[in-house]
Amino acid sequence: MDDSTAASAQRHLWTHFSRLSTRPPVIVRGEGSYVFDDSGKRYLDGLSSLFVSQIGHGRQELGAAAAKQSDQLAYFPIWGYAHPTAVELAERLAERAPGDLNRVFFTTGGSEAVEAAYKLARQYFKLVGQPGRYKVISRQWAYHGVTMGALSLTGVPAMKAPFEPMVPGAVKVPNAHLFRAVEHADDAEAHGLWAADQVERAILMEGPDSVAAVFVEPVQNAGGSIPPPPGYFTRLREICDRHGVLLVSDEVICAFGRLGEWFGAQRYGYQPDMITFAKGATSGYSPLGGVLVSDRLAEPFTEGRTSFSHGVTFGGHPVSCAVALANLEVFEREDLLAHVRENESALQATLDRLRDLPIVGDVRGAGYFWAVELVKDKDSRLRFDAAEREQLLRGFLAPRLFEAGLICRPDDRGDSIIQLAPTLISGQQEFDEIERVLRAVLTEAESVLP
Repeated sequence: MDDSTAASAQRHLWTHFSRLSTRPPVIVRGEGSYVFDDSGKRYLDGLSSLFVSQIGHGRQELGAAAAKQSDQLAYFPIWGYAHPTAVELAERLAERAPGDLNRVFFTTGGSEAVEAAYKLARQYFKLVGQPGRYKVISRQWAYHGVTMGALSLTGVPAMKAPFEPMVPGAVKVPNAHLFRAVEHADDAEAHGLWAADQVERAILMEGPDSVAAVFVEPVQNAGGSIPPPPGYFTRLREICDRHGVLLVSDEVICAFGRLGEWFGAQRYGYQPDMITFAKGATSGYSPLGGVLVSDRLAEPFTEGRTSFSHGVTFGGHPVSCAVALANLEVFEREDLLAHVRENESALQATLDRLRDLPIVGDVRGAGYFWAVELVKDKDSRLRFDAAEREQLLRGFLAPRLFEAGLICRPDDRGDSIIQLAPTLISGQQEFDEIERVLRAVLTEAESVLP
């Protein structure tokens, strides 16, 4: 590794969600499902570069699309204007979205997308004569972003503490988390209905006339790739309809093939009023995010002098939109949605082999979005305490897994987990490599625990 580059990075580069006391590795190149550091060492990208690199690294056609668009129109805002790539991409996304989500508001990333959806919900209710609806409901431990509105929706206390007080009116409800269930732990469907009913309980507690929207991920990220129990989303949609509350599907991670469909709502058969997206929209080749909005929600903004009082300079950037269009072409040409659906069971079966390790309590997920939950005691599902998590996850697993050539995500937002999200082009060879490295390192981990 080039020590001068790493030293300069530590001195000058403020890495995100990172301790500045540590020297960051320098990744210089990617190819397929692998990336390489500045010494030439190869790593399996078992997290798709933070759930982003759906089609893998080194796709020249996406770079070519960016270069071609830069020659034609490198930048122009969509503040009252349009340009062809934004128009075409909006149409193609609307065609793939469920129901009547026919309007697209572009941003540059996921937090901005959630922020836009939050603000749109509040302004919508003012326009339709219900200005008291400003509260939003989200789930405990859920992560929805880092802007102040999105962070208020986020349910991870440690992430919010440095910036409190939050935006008022953000209400939290329990997760639908079968492995950690107290209510109906032996009945998945009953647990799902119970968890959905907690949303209705919160709506009634706050007053239905004060609640604007419910924000949920199809598969919850924080806490470790938590899939919904059967019936959860059907009941949740019924509750939102009964009380006139908007249902927002936060799909910054779950869209664009991560769950084997264009959008996670399609996988679980529910109709949102809005879908937030980012990450996989361009497979990371250029920044882009946005909100898909239903015709009903857009209707009050289509008349007279009304406008949505929100915007970002680089939302709908022409180069990013051109890259997203090229990304969609790769998806279709290589039928990546079908590839994920066809290989999901193989990925699950490969990870399930880890269940024989004493430290592995659960393996869960959907599509190409999985987590291995680590426990202190398998029978009781006993959690590690804070000191043990620090020692296990940050002190041992994070550096050791990287050293062993696997990029994944040891995480303790909620429970102690290792999160995995291979590129959508991955197959059994990559699955076996992930399992092999995890088995070796988790076996080592048992010796470092007290």
